[in-house]
Amino acid sequence: MAQLSEQMSAGPARIRVDVVGRDIPEHVLENMDFLNYRLADVRLEPVTLADPDLVWDRDAATKSVRFDGRVLHFDGDWAAGPLQKSMVALLALRLEEHGLHPFHSSAVLYRGKGVLFLGGESNHGKSMSQIEACRRGGKLISTETTVIDDDGVAVAGSKTVFLKSRAKGTERADKASPEAGAAKFFGDMPTWEEHLEPANMDVVVVPSIDGNYAPGTVEMIPFERQFQTLHSLQNYLHLNELLAAGWPMPLMDSDELRLRRAAFLERFCTRPYFLIRAATPQVLMDEADKVI
Repeated sequence: MAQLSEQMSAGPARIRVDVVGRDIPEHVLENMDFLNYRLADVRLEPVTLADPDLVWDRDAATKSVRFDGRVLHFDGDWAAGPLQKSMVALLALRLEEHGLHPFHSSAVLYRGKGVLFLGGESNHGKSMSQIEACRRGGKLISTETTVIDDDGVAVAGSKTVFLKSRAKGTERADKASPEAGAAKFFGDMPTWEEHLEPANMDVVVVPSIDGNYAPGTVEMIPFERQFQTLHSLQNYLHLNELLAAGWPMPLMDSDELRLRRAAFLERFCTRPYFLIRAATPQVLMDEADKVI
């Protein structure tokens, strides 16, 4: 039986993936687009880890997925999409071990402040808000994911605005073309400068863009700040998703990790948080300009 071992890194986080079977691919994944979109600068590197974090037995007679507390096991015929999501979750857990927290968010340096557009529970407008902030002179920190340390400083971020295509097994008919939405709001896509140095996150905006909304800005109370931010952090564990029909994402979280996450949120969520409703990203940023 043949075996392929590959090691992937996202900042200081590293995981090893082993594939075993008679027919072994050249690489575990055909491309790293999804991982880079979700976690920013995921790289293949020489294998140095002694043990695997994910093992895929392609020849197993029965399809299954399970987590034994240390290693994620895939057996049988699996598409690339579920494997990608699982690698994102494993890398997110390893980032947490280094005191780094991936937020489902975009971020900009705007008017001298770090502004985090939080996906939160509903995820209605973080990308469009980021584009509009950059159109107004903001520098891009992140698009889909912002990696923030224990002190509230953004130390890394994804730079791809839209995911062009989804891997087999993760196709979604309910997801409208993001480029079409951008064209509706902006016409031609604006260009911007990137901010590549660490940046403190001074203000958090939870955007809610809907063509029917009258503009409105509300400063959020501590509970809803932490509630919305927990949604953003938990997003990387995919616990609300199916990997395939009949197969939910294995539980890789724990009470200890959840308590540690909640303690971090108590510290992080002391900064100003605003829920901003607006019909368009332009109106949303008009509202944001009043409080930033």
